[in-house]
Amino acid sequence: MRRISTLLFMLFPVVFASAAQAREWPFTAYLDGKEIGQHRFSITEQNGMLELVSEAEFNVKLLFINAYKYQHKAVERWQDNCLHSLEANTRENRDISKVQGKKMQDGFRVQGPKGPLQLPACAMTFAYWNPDILRQDKLLNPQTGEWVDVSIVSMGNERIAVRGREVDARRYRLTAPKMQIDLWYSADDEWLALESTTPEGYLISYQLR
Repeated sequence: MRRISTLLFMLFPVVFASAAQAREWPFTAYLDGKEIGQHRFSITEQNGMLELVSEAEFNVKLLFINAYKYQHKAVERWQDNCLHSLEANTRENRDISKVQGKKMQDGFRVQGPKGPLQLPACAMTFAYWNPDILRQDKLLNPQTGEWVDVSIVSMGNERIAVRGREVDARRYRLTAPKMQIDLWYSADDEWLALESTTPEGYLISYQLR
């Protein structure tokens, strides 16, 4: 279960759909087809600054025993398509971690469990809401504060079920150390779904409610 947490974080970027009228996105999370919790994203915009709040709570049971509990909250502020500030708090069973970041004149500074880190001025997290993520080769992990190498390739078009109906979608595969994440987008670049397989072979999926 410990390795699941590293992957779970990657499934929890702050999300913004391309539909301008949308302000909240509720997801149900599944592990091997079994519901394990909820993840809700909300957005507000003021004076050119986008604030996105992500809150998740998961409970994995094995033989009716609570084998793994996960709580995560992140607040990201974005300006001109660049990360402006970050504050993320995560509780994984009894372990608590915190990551903070802020854009400065000389770049984006991060303080996390592994110490300080200096990033380029226009950094991005695993922000699946933004189609520009598909052109990145490094992304910030807001749970660990690490600057992660990624590669992203197109997997073609297919039809998937979203909120009880079949829709056309473009599929992409994001690969990073010890993880592989499949993402689906609509024709107008709205993020629709996600699946990933953990190193132990568990399948994690996100479905919009």
